[in-house]
Amino acid sequence: MSMERLSQQVDAYVGWKRELIREIIRYRSWLASNRLGSDAVEARLDRALRLLRTDHITLAFVGEFSRGKSELINALFFSQYGQRMLPSRAGRTTMCPTELFFDPRSERPYIRLLPIETRISATRVAQFKRLPRHWVNIPLDASDPDNMAQAFAQLAQAKPVPVEQAIALGFHPDALEASGRPGEVLVPAWRHALVHIDHPLLRQGLRILDTPGLNALGSEPELTLSMLPGAQAIIFLLAADSGVSASDLDIWEQHIRQIDDDTPASLFAVLNKIDTLWDDLAGEAFVEASIRQIQATSAGQLGIDIQDILPLSAKQALLAKVRGDRALLKRSRLGELEELLCERIVAQKERLLEDQVVNQVLGLLNNSQHVLQLRLEKAREQQALLGSRQQDDGQLLFELTARTRQEHARHHKRLLTLKTNQRLLKRQGNLLRAASRPERLEQHLQDVRRNLTGSWTTLGIGQAILGFFDAVDTDLHHLQQEAEMANKMVGALYRRHNEENPLHGIDAPRFDASRYLRELHQLRVKADQFRLHPKTLFTEQRALTRRFFATLAQEVIGLHRRLRQAAEQWASDALTPLLQHALEHKQALEGHMLQLRELAQRTRQVRQRGQVLERYLADLEKQLAQANEMLRVLRRPSPIQRQAKVVSLPGAMRL
Repeated sequence: MSMERLSQQVDAYVGWKRELIREIIRYRSWLASNRLGSDAVEARLDRALRLLRTDHITLAFVGEFSRGKSELINALFFSQYGQRMLPSRAGRTTMCPTELFFDPRSERPYIRLLPIETRISATRVAQFKRLPRHWVNIPLDASDPDNMAQAFAQLAQAKPVPVEQAIALGFHPDALEASGRPGEVLVPAWRHALVHIDHPLLRQGLRILDTPGLNALGSEPELTLSMLPGAQAIIFLLAADSGVSASDLDIWEQHIRQIDDDTPASLFAVLNKIDTLWDDLAGEAFVEASIRQIQATSAGQLGIDIQDILPLSAKQALLAKVRGDRALLKRSRLGELEELLCERIVAQKERLLEDQVVNQVLGLLNNSQHVLQLRLEKAREQQALLGSRQQDDGQLLFELTARTRQEHARHHKRLLTLKTNQRLLKRQGNLLRAASRPERLEQHLQDVRRNLTGSWTTLGIGQAILGFFDAVDTDLHHLQQEAEMANKMVGALYRRHNEENPLHGIDAPRFDASRYLRELHQLRVKADQFRLHPKTLFTEQRALTRRFFATLAQEVIGLHRRLRQAAEQWASDALTPLLQHALEHKQALEGHMLQLRELAQRTRQVRQRGQVLERYLADLEKQLAQANEMLRVLRRPSPIQRQAKVVSLPGAMRL
């Protein structure tokens, strides 16, 4: 069996996203037709649509050399070619981080390779992705598996360079293989690889990150600082015949375990190569007991649950899929990993989208539905009043119009007050941004650059790096204080709204700076590892400075940029629900006044007025039915939740 279950789950996930996109577009049109739209609501809907359209699921495979990462990816995704695509043999194979994905902008599959020499510059891989001229492009022929295998072999290429050049590239010579010539070592030929292929799962937004072993993880900090924390799942590979080795534990503690809890990554371990434990003489019970023992020991060493360590044989799984051997595939236990990918990773991604998109849009739509319901109730009240009069009475229409105009003036005043408060809040947002303004960060960077360049001792280098993080940490704590003041201001406005509208209360959105402080702490931990690592002492001074600014400092710059954007976005959006509520009520009352004017102007006959009002009521009920339908669709559980409900039904297992 192939990855049918994961394929079905990803298909359902993508279908759910398309449904959400469809309903958000429908809601936007509905707002326009009911004259309930605003720039703020439109901006929030645009952000929700952009997030849905650019969303993807990333699985990262990590582990020491020769643990079978590439072989596992071959078994999961490439068995249909009848041979290994990613290089997978004894020793070091994948020498550079490799991303596999579907690129809708390219008609032909390709491999793009970034030369290792680009590590001399301070430019990050993420920046190089926007500079195609620096990459070597190799077209792939999907109809020719041999051609594809030859192209993929480039991922295992190494090249001889002088030891001095290897040091300048950020490698430590002791971690590299000798080239066979004096004064030279072998380094990876490529820094990064991008692979676009047309695989059904990749087409649906799944992305795979295959990583090299320990040495590459340590010498390309961007991988552990940005790429791995951005993955939905990190699958850490171990060998069943050795369990958790010292180098495995080193990778786990330094690069995996410390990934911040706020990131959407889940950590799992795969106990690969269980076929080395298969022993026909000892019997299956003995083999199974051995596997369970290694699982339990590994779980204790890594500090994760035993059910998050999955024993399997990637080699036997690939062989079974190529041969169509169901018995061998079952014995390889690859299905357990496929189940995990289905039940845990896709479900987690669904929860994130529910929080970031669905709940946001539901809040806006609930507001709109509430306003339309009030409009309908007022129209019915007018109908009842007009219907109770046997003879025409223009005075009644005049009174209704005056009452509606007064209510409109009240909401208009409320809207003006909110807009004034929004300007005040924007000034508070400016104070938030000022606490993390780029000029201040640039001054900290200049200071640490000067201190690093002028330091010739390990102590001086350490103090320079510590001083940099202390300065940034002080700025962020100051920002946190400003954020608390802004939160108090917003909270007071929402409390007033909730007191005036007890049946339509709204929770005040808070700006939380603590996650950025935790992220800075994680970077500081990495900085400590960087400056205290013994290899740092042997790195040439300018190379040390360059590597620091190309990695950790760039991550701090990125953190600051995201923090400024978040502060600006929060200051802009914090009052949007209240503004939307007041604006939609004002627009609804304007609609009532127009309707009353039409009733008065079009005819003085009670019967004809009743017909006009009936048509208006019918239109309102139709629009409200559309709002209710959109709410019903948006409230529908995600695919994983629907499946869980079906399974939990009595007798579901007997279906």
